[in-house]
Amino acid sequence: MSNAAILHEANEFVKKGKYENFLAYCTEDTRWVFVGEQILTGKEDVRQYMKEFYWEPPVFTVDTTVEEGNFVIVTGQITLKDKEGNYNQYDYCDVWQFENGKMAGVKAYVIEKKS
Repeated sequence: MSNAAILHEANEFVKKGKYENFLAYCTEDTRWVFVGEQILTGKEDVRQYMKEFYWEPPVFTVDTTVEEGNFVIVTGQITLKDKEGNYNQYDYCDVWQFENGKMAGVKAYVIEKKS
């Protein structure tokens, strides 16, 4: 299975709120960099992030997927519900790095859409 196919398969679990299933696709020391925001290191950091920010499963679309070697670049839109129940929309570009068929890290560029 290609790295892009692995990523898309893993993301189906996120859409269903099955975050532990998603995390099975990540390396133990996965590193997530949200450019200009924060850095998460390891599955436990990612797990806590999902508990804090995914009040309900995010709704997202993928516009573009590009795979080259151990990297998969994905662009699209994501909608997240915040603590107050408001829905916020973002454009994103994720650069995923893979190791041995698992997601070892991502550098995420996320920009909130303004009305």
